[in-house]
Parts: sequence; structure tokens; C-alpha cells
Amino acid sequence: MITTTERRKQKKELNTENELEKRAQELNHQFFDGTLDFHIKYVMNQHTRFGSCTSATKTIRISDRVAKMPRWVQDYIIIHELAHLQHPDHSKQFWEKVNNYHYAERAKGYLIAIGMNSEEE
Repeated sequence: MITTTERRKQKKELNTENELEKRAQELNHQFFDGTLDFHIKYVMNQHTRFGSCTSATKTIRISDRVAKMPRWVQDYIIIHELAHLQHPDHSKQFWEKVNNYHYAERAKGYLIAIGMNSEEE
């Protein structure tokens, strides 16, 4: 079992280089014309979801499990959460935006294969 101290250290290491923030900003520019304002970080307390977005505070939390996934799956999860800043629900407009990502279907399949229904994210 991982101790609280070890979990804090892992979380700090994941967020130290700001790689997640940099990648999210790249995807913001590529898919949202750089119009989104947000804060994103890895968290270690999401065990049933890979990401979550609180559109009211523009806060996106990504599970630390995502850091170990292929880059194209990471990008899909980030785009999914960024899209929630424009569309807080899973509306048709939301899915149209998310599905602009060319690996969206492949990433959904990956998440389903590992046991997570991507529509719940």
C-alpha cells in the first residue's frame, strides 16, 4: 500500500514540469482556437473517472492513471475535458467538438477495452 507521503510525492512529480498544462494549451490552440481559460492538474484521488471538469471554476482534474496511457489517449481525455468548458453536458454539440479529434473513436475503444465507458467521463 502506498503511504500518504508517497502519494504526495508522486502527485508533485506529475505536476512539477507542467507537461500536462503545456499539452492542454497546445490542444486548446489546435481544437479551440486558444479561446479557453482553465487550470489543469493531475490528481491522485480519481479512481472511477479519468478526468473531470468544473466549468464554473474552469478547473480540470486528470487522474494520475492517465499519465501512463498512450499520448493519443491522453489527448482525447484532455480534449474531452476542455470541451466541457464550452458544453458542460454530453450534448450533441459537445460530442461534435470532441469527435473532431482524429483518434477519438480509437481512444474511446481503448478506454472501453480497459474497462471504462468513455461516455461516463
